[in-house]
Amino acid sequence: MNKLNVCVVFGGVSSEHSISCMSVKTVLDNIDREKYNVHTIGITRNGDWLYYTGDTDTLDAGEWEKHTSGKAMLSPNRSDKAIIVVNDEEEFKKIYIDVMYPVLHGKNGEDGTIQGYFEIAGIPYVGAGVIGSAVCMDKCVAKILFEKAEIPQADWVEYKLGDTLDVKLIEEKLGYPCFIKPSSAGSSVGVTKANNESELKKGVEIALKEDYKVLIERAVNAREVECSVMGNLEPVTSDILGEIKPAKEFYDFEAKYEDENSSLMMPAPVSDEICERIKEYAKRAYRICECRGLSRVDFFVDRDTDEIYLNEINTLPGFTPISMYPKLWEKSGIKCCDLIDKHIEFALSREDLKFD
Repeated sequence: MNKLNVCVVFGGVSSEHSISCMSVKTVLDNIDREKYNVHTIGITRNGDWLYYTGDTDTLDAGEWEKHTSGKAMLSPNRSDKAIIVVNDEEEFKKIYIDVMYPVLHGKNGEDGTIQGYFEIAGIPYVGAGVIGSAVCMDKCVAKILFEKAEIPQADWVEYKLGDTLDVKLIEEKLGYPCFIKPSSAGSSVGVTKANNESELKKGVEIALKEDYKVLIERAVNAREVECSVMGNLEPVTSDILGEIKPAKEFYDFEAKYEDENSSLMMPAPVSDEICERIKEYAKRAYRICECRGLSRVDFFVDRDTDEIYLNEINTLPGFTPISMYPKLWEKSGIKCCDLIDKHIEFALSREDLKFD
């Protein structure tokens, strides 16, 4: 059997660069090299594309840039699906690629930009397309679609740079406490909680450092429950759900990746009824947002009423050792290596990617 040539891309110009470096280690350690010839491109924080030749131990240590063999670029010519690698002697080497596997989080990797580049080059790729990636990256836009799909969510207000901050409207519609989030940023970067007008204004200032558009959302006394999804037009969910037990008041970047006291509960201790409703909402959200391949769909479950609220969709969820997405599939009986196989199969069978 001829092996498929798979190109794994990681890093990126994003506040989540370091998380991508942790995620890609898991993918490279688990991808079946009996089935695939694996090529790896790392994108530096400055946006340089480098052909990575080191082992996986240097990836999450932040030293991967020392183990590259030259600059890399993706050919935009559909008749020549290749990564062109330039080595130190300025010699050109072409490597033909069957499928791209982005392991990127946040802007410039999860927002539809690199997906558009793959499509221009005519190469199939893992994950949501341009529309699905862009929609889910922008929390405010995604919430409009969630509403269209009649999926419950917490009340929210949008604020854009240059607008007048309507404190009265926010207080009347949302009240305190409320959460302030950059509309397009991942891993809870720039997220704050406001208990009064002063904290609200400060939170908006913090969020505007990450994006020009801000989501302000009513705080729910809730548990954070997550569902893993994969597939194309007919998505399936993990058998079980997971619950986040943040070490801090809410699950911000530090609580996710730096505080060892945060933990995951699998399965989440919810009733069968709530579990099934969350799975149904997750698939409905996945479809209306045009997701493909894989996503993690995050929910809030009110501690007092058990009401369910959809929070957001992550189209390229983390694959770190503590990430919920692969862990839920593992608990559902699908090993990480088999999960990667399925992602590649979905990429090669996508109905929305038909290249000549």
